[in-house]
Amino acid sequence: MIHELNNSDGWAVIMHNVACIVFYNSHQMLLIISFPTFQIPPLSSFRLLHLRRKNTLQMARSALDEMTNSGAFDRTPSTFRNFISKDPTSRFPAESGRYHLYISYACPWASRCLSYLKIKGLEKVISFTSVKPIWERTNENDEHMGWVFPASNDEEPGAEPDPLHGARSIRELYEIASTNYSGKYTVPVRFKTDFQVLWDKKLQTIVSNESAEIIRMFNTEFNKLAENASLDLYPTSLQGQIDEVNEWVYSGINNGVYKCGFARRQEPYEEATQKLYQALDECEDILGKQRYICGNSVTEADIRLFVTLIRFDEVYAVHFKCNKKLLREYPNVFNYTKDIFQIPGISSSVNMEHIKKHYYGSHPSINPFGIIPVVCMTETNKERACIHAAVPVTGMHKKQFSVIDL
Repeated sequence: MIHELNNSDGWAVIMHNVACIVFYNSHQMLLIISFPTFQIPPLSSFRLLHLRRKNTLQMARSALDEMTNSGAFDRTPSTFRNFISKDPTSRFPAESGRYHLYISYACPWASRCLSYLKIKGLEKVISFTSVKPIWERTNENDEHMGWVFPASNDEEPGAEPDPLHGARSIRELYEIASTNYSGKYTVPVRFKTDFQVLWDKKLQTIVSNESAEIIRMFNTEFNKLAENASLDLYPTSLQGQIDEVNEWVYSGINNGVYKCGFARRQEPYEEATQKLYQALDECEDILGKQRYICGNSVTEADIRLFVTLIRFDEVYAVHFKCNKKLLREYPNVFNYTKDIFQIPGISSSVNMEHIKKHYYGSHPSINPFGIIPVVCMTETNKERACIHAAVPVTGMHKKQFSVIDL
């Protein structure tokens, strides 16, 4: 006689007085463990069981581990939340040469920070460095996988060694900033997969790792030093509308694609997919009536939306199973993406080679062999970064940009 007992962690099958507990652990590995029936432990006791054997793929300690009990992705919040101010008496005053931005071209959240740095004309004020695109071990004494720097300028095109501390990984920067730091880079505490670190060279600490707040600092607090100080991407008259759009775009699209890709069960995946395409349909409708998502001028909301759209067909449609409809099947959203790409400074914030290497190469539970789709070698990185850019912009989004158009 067979008895089946199950919960959210797996199944216990009892046959001939021997129990076989079958379930997936946190690394998505199938485990089959046998016990005499009188020794059956509760399934809940196996939640932290770790299967270790030679040549076993280990899951990165990253957003892949940020899950609810239902199998849905649940992004954890940022830890460092200080703010740079134009007030010279503040702890973090806006000063030229004092701050350094660490980014990954692969990360959409970091890319919006880099976009702001460039379109506001702050490259002479705030320096920046990009890490390598594929996660690697950050410490030989544990299993944490995270963002690392190349050993030389030639190792990975687009990435550079840490110019300030000679750190091997972003994890080391957190350790420098606070010896008591207990944020998402640690093990077993989860690592922050969206990566941007604004560093204070003077105080030797992290100012912020929250992209939504970093872009607000870049928008207003450095205007006395910015080359494009007149550009205001968060104008007072549109702040309420921008905040409202940001909320549903983040939930449905920015974070929505991650909810689709990192879901471990069918139900949360389908729920996330439904919300994603409802939000994209809303964008298509809005952009059929106006040039930008909040009206007739480019705003913060456009930059935040763009960084996800530019990755959609190349990565999210395949890697995250967001293939119900491709971006190019949305005429208005498709042309809008090309339109934003042409804003001076935006294209240089997009490195599609890094983007594809990271997603396809850093998520072994989704792509176990880390195979990265090939890129046509006759295309430049810029053309590949926005395959849309090679196609003329039409309709409402036809106009080409110059700085004064912003």
